[in-house]
Parts: sequence; structure tokens; C-alpha cells
Amino acid sequence: MDQFTSHVRAFRDQAAARADEFGRLAAGQSPHALFITCSDSRVIPSLITGARPGELFELRTAGGIVPRWDSGRPSGEAATVEYAVEVLGVADVVVCGHSHCGAVGAMVRREDLSSVPAVRDWLESSAPPPLFRDPAAPDVAEAVQDHVLRQLERLREYPCVQRRIAAGELRLHGWFYVVDTGAVLVHRPHDDAFLPL
Repeated sequence: MDQFTSHVRAFRDQAAARADEFGRLAAGQSPHALFITCSDSRVIPSLITGARPGELFELRTAGGIVPRWDSGRPSGEAATVEYAVEVLGVADVVVCGHSHCGAVGAMVRREDLSSVPAVRDWLESSAPPPLFRDPAAPDVAEAVQDHVLRQLERLREYPCVQRRIAAGELRLHGWFYVVDTGAVLVHRPHDDAFLPL
């Protein structure tokens, strides 16, 4: 924790030196995109995209799961999507999966998660498990890419997303981040493949 504490102190001084930039942030936010990804500590949206403070609205969940739309059962995830789309008016939503994903790996390998019941139940809410031919592959790339597409399908069920897409005001994107190389692949619907961005 000490390395974080010392950085917090240094950051305070850096922020003071950039008072104009941080002062504008205090007046409100107008992010360009909602970035939905896994809570994995190796995935840093602003590092991957180069986004500055205020440019990305983030939703991070174990496995990058977007829960099914259910108007009778509110969730923090649904509230985040709705706020980004309706209130902040983001023009783009990115669902970004990543290689070596423990959550997706656990799903496709059908690992015993009885010792972590909240994790087990959360991942089961993503059922059915992603399609995958080689559950022994450590990067689980194929399964994660399938998982990203399923989360995009779920997003399309949200009424606010449906309205904004129909109005031509919102675009959805599927990305796959390769942890060990930094490469990003994007799903190209016309090719039905994830290709280099």
C-alpha cells in the first residue's frame, strides 16, 4: 500500500499544477464513451485508450458481464448503462474482453467455485458459458471473444440502448485486449471476426 500512498501525495501536487484542467472536471463530466470491461487489475481502460480524465465512463464487473435487462430488478450495472446512455449521452459503448480472463476460463472449464459462491452465482448469471473449442488454452481468446458478443447482445436488450441505436445516436463495439502484447482486436460484423484495430 505504501507505493500507492506515496503516489497519492505526488498526484495531489501534480493536480494542483494543472488546476485549470481539474477545475473543468469539477464542473461536470461529458465522456465520449461507456467502456465495459472486466474488473481484472491488468486491464486499465485509460492506459489502453489514452483517455484523459472525464473522457471514459467505466463499468467494470467480474468477467465483464452485462446483466440481462430486468426493469423489475434494478442493478448497479443496469443503472450505469442507463446513466451513460440517457443522462451523459455517450455516443459509443465498448465491451472489451481480455486474454487470460480467469472468469471466462472458469466458465468454459466448468471449475468448482463452491468456495466463492458469490462469484459462482455471478458467473452463472452469464449462462450459457461462452463457446470454446480448447478449454486448455491459457489465453481463452476464442471464448472471451464469444463472451464479448453475448454481452453486446444483452446490451441491445436495454430500452435506452435500443432507442439511441434506432435514432442513430449510439454505436456498440466489441473489443478484445491481449494482455501480454497490448494488442487490441475489434469485432468486424461484416467479417464476423475480431481483427486488429
